[in-house]
Amino acid sequence: MEMKVRKAIIPAAGLGTRFLPFTKTVPKEMLPVMNKPAIQYIVEEAVAAGIEEIIVITGKNKRSIEDHFDKNTELELHLQSTGKLDMLKLIHQSSSLANIHFVRQKKAIGLGDAILAARSFIGNEPFAVLLGDMITDNSPSCTEQLINIYEKQRAPVIAVEQVDPSEIGNYGIVLGQQMEDRLFRVHTLVEKPKTAIPSNMAIMGRYILEPAIFDILSHTEPGVGTEIQLTDALQSFASEQPIYAYQHHGKLYDVGNNLGYLIASIEWCLKNEDMRGPLYKYLKQLVTEIEQD
Repeated sequence: MEMKVRKAIIPAAGLGTRFLPFTKTVPKEMLPVMNKPAIQYIVEEAVAAGIEEIIVITGKNKRSIEDHFDKNTELELHLQSTGKLDMLKLIHQSSSLANIHFVRQKKAIGLGDAILAARSFIGNEPFAVLLGDMITDNSPSCTEQLINIYEKQRAPVIAVEQVDPSEIGNYGIVLGQQMEDRLFRVHTLVEKPKTAIPSNMAIMGRYILEPAIFDILSHTEPGVGTEIQLTDALQSFASEQPIYAYQHHGKLYDVGNNLGYLIASIEWCLKNEDMRGPLYKYLKQLVTEIEQD
């Protein structure tokens, strides 16, 4: 019997060093894009793709992520008693999105190790991985697109995008044989290559994987940054079994770096009816002033 993808891992244990000193006490996943933290967009994407169970991998100083998805009775009673029902509805949404579990990664030693922390939760099922610093509002979402590909191929599939050559060293990079439009059979994966760059096709923080990856991860030696790299484990997997890369439709925003976060915030505000007009007017004025300097 072919199993449905119904579980997801959201790794959110990183130290967030690119946002220091802010992330000394506040997780980068809690940075707001409009009025919601980044991680809520990710949970919503998983739920919209049909995911039923989610495990978030957290670390030290990440308790606020758990609190965000929990009920806050005192706040809810206050909003109800003061007639702020629209706000109350928003609070209810965040605490009733999905069946969410949390586990701590004892030490931040890489994405591969974070995924290993969810091994008992996943069991013997295929599962999605959605990185905690990448958001999207496409329909169908990137995760839903990958699940559709997985159901046809019955093999792991990774979301990829073509990136500028100057950015290749920031991503896991894949090289493969094109099978059909947007779909590639992967034979080479390299984490943040510096030399002998195989392509400009970058892994974009969304995966559908199978439980066999756990055994490989448990024997994977530290790689780039002396961390257990998921990319290295996938390379070992690809030498034995098929892995596919899918050039997904739509746009993913890397809110784990300052520029990506700023771009996402601006674009989300421009999609909001109340914010669009004033922000557009301001940006237009700002561009004019810059051009005049």
